[in-house]
Amino acid sequence: MLEIVPISLREANAFVQQYHRHHKPSVGHKFSIGVSDGEKLAGVAICGRPVSRRMDDGHTLEVSRVCTDGTKNACSILYGAAYRAAKAMGYRRVITYILESEPGTSLRAAGYRCEGHAGGLEWNGDRKPKDGNQYPHEYKTRWVKETEVKPYGSKPG
Repeated sequence: MLEIVPISLREANAFVQQYHRHHKPSVGHKFSIGVSDGEKLAGVAICGRPVSRRMDDGHTLEVSRVCTDGTKNACSILYGAAYRAAKAMGYRRVITYILESEPGTSLRAAGYRCEGHAGGLEWNGDRKPKDGNQYPHEYKTRWVKETEVKPYGSKPG
């Protein structure tokens, strides 16, 4: 049976370095989550501020990395745990991005919905040099799950 376990950014990044198909380790985070099969780490989620300045409103959390060793249901468990943690911390939205070629099955299973295309073919802006093999040259889709957390100072009802 899979269970959620606490994990440091260093541990999560080491897992990403070993298993992720196209992303490098993350530079920072708000928190990271692991999922274990009882004997070994089977997956990680790294969560932080949205990369897009437009989305960084203080009430939105981005799941910037989800990576597993292929263990069944590990991805959807991590996306669900990220949502629950974000909700407990008072966030109103949880977002993540996947490649257009990825079906989003784990996200759907965790209750996220697709908002459609987001961004272009490249993640990097003009400030960062591009490495042709750094990321797949493919459109992304944004997925979101809203919480029921009321904005600070709002009236009940």
